[in-house]
Amino acid sequence: MTENTVKTALTPATHTTPPAKFSHGVKKGNILQVAGQVGFLPAEEGKAPTPAGPTLREQTLQTFANVKAILEEGGATWDDVMMMRVYLTDVDHFAEMNEIYNAYFEEQGLKAPASARTTVYVGLPKGLLIEIDALAVLG
Repeated sequence: MTENTVKTALTPATHTTPPAKFSHGVKKGNILQVAGQVGFLPAEEGKAPTPAGPTLREQTLQTFANVKAILEEGGATWDDVMMMRVYLTDVDHFAEMNEIYNAYFEEQGLKAPASARTTVYVGLPKGLLIEIDALAVLG
């Protein structure tokens, strides 16, 4: 098999083992898919996953950090992201999430145009307010 045909699972040291049979991220050739990430703080041995805080801002910023860790594990950056999907638990969070989202990506100083994005409303485990996944194409 050549490097372009091998599918590789990506699990940064900051992440726990997923609770089911899936990978936090998968890379095959120049395609990198980040599974839905939530605002859990970095993993600590022997401790259950803990949300970054109760607010949308805290959880969104931690979720971005978790997505970024997987992108970096696979050799990608935010500039390589083609599509992001944002899952919110409350429609009333949409405007606030957009403010946080816009400010975060301004601070990142992206060179490329912004990625495409979809936002939908879902149910997440108790206490979690946001989930984000991303698709990146390298090189």
